[in-house]
Amino acid sequence: MTSTKTRTLSRGDSAALVGFCIAGVLIAISVSVYSVIRIIELARGVDVPVLVKFASTQAPVEVALSAVDTVAAGLDSATITAPQLPAMAAIPGIIGQVLQIVTIVVVIGCLILLARSTLRGRIFSRGHTALVSTAGITGLVGFASVRFFDNMLANATVAAVTDNRVDTVMISIEPFTFILAAFVIALISTVFAIGDRLQRDTEGLV
Repeated sequence: MTSTKTRTLSRGDSAALVGFCIAGVLIAISVSVYSVIRIIELARGVDVPVLVKFASTQAPVEVALSAVDTVAAGLDSATITAPQLPAMAAIPGIIGQVLQIVTIVVVIGCLILLARSTLRGRIFSRGHTALVSTAGITGLVGFASVRFFDNMLANATVAAVTDNRVDTVMISIEPFTFILAAFVIALISTVFAIGDRLQRDTEGLV
């Protein structure tokens, strides 16, 4: 005889999950609003601030200590304001912001659906495993893509402002961070898959 059992969560657990859902919605809204504002700024193309990460081989810059004294310093990053942002810089920047909105909405949407289903007392299921995997893969690929297009924006901006006289980092994604995130996502997905199988096996004995 097979039965499907649901478990009742405590009030504290339920309140925590509800708070998590509310926080997720607020995060998605705030990130989306920021991205829309940034898209408008990039599309306008006038006096656009762009964060730039410089290559480690870049020559040191002279930093003024006083009217007559300077000191050499390495320049890792800086914000450059482009008086006129070229289309080859604006388009990747806009694509990156759109991807950021999509990534945040999908990841938070999956986690909210997971929390809502958990509130009903069902923790492990195939649907939950799919939600966790979707959120993880979307976040991993999405944020890496956002970083990629942000680098295209930065490189194109520097090229336009300096007439190709300054080298910048082409891709500034840390491989170790990417691999670690992929490992954590795979681990969580595996835990949910095993939990679902164990739960079904246990229910089948009742």
